[in-house]
Amino acid sequence: MRLLRTQILIGFFCVAMVLYLVLLGRIAFALIADGRIAPVGLGIALLLLPVVGAWALVATLRAGFAHQRLARRAHDAGLDLDVSHLPRRASGRIERGAADQLFETVRAELDADPDNWIRWYRVARAYDYAGDRSRAREAMRTAVEMERAQR
Repeated sequence: MRLLRTQILIGFFCVAMVLYLVLLGRIAFALIADGRIAPVGLGIALLLLPVVGAWALVATLRAGFAHQRLARRAHDAGLDLDVSHLPRRASGRIERGAADQLFETVRAELDADPDNWIRWYRVARAYDYAGDRSRAREAMRTAVEMERAQR
């Protein structure tokens, strides 16, 4: 049920984003159609926003689908990262010490098997639990690339 709610929410935001981009595009074309220099310049500049927004939407959705695929495959292999037993703060986040210890364990697994995409996936999740989002994204990108090359 929670997954369905999340998917509906994502769908709603995607539809809202597309609607917003269409409206921006209409405003941009109206400004360009005005014919005067200043509105045309603003219209051209405004036309870039829907292009960038559409690219960001597609890239984010593609990454999300790829991450879901990896999560499903890791779960099916019995190698998903189980954090249910780790102590949590009142906010629900895993306590820092426990997250760091989890990361060290998972990092050792990766060092022993660096060519396994599931190990990279697990490291990405451990980075995320430890609060290092930029390294989590890099490791997840590596996992996605390795998994695609393996298919």
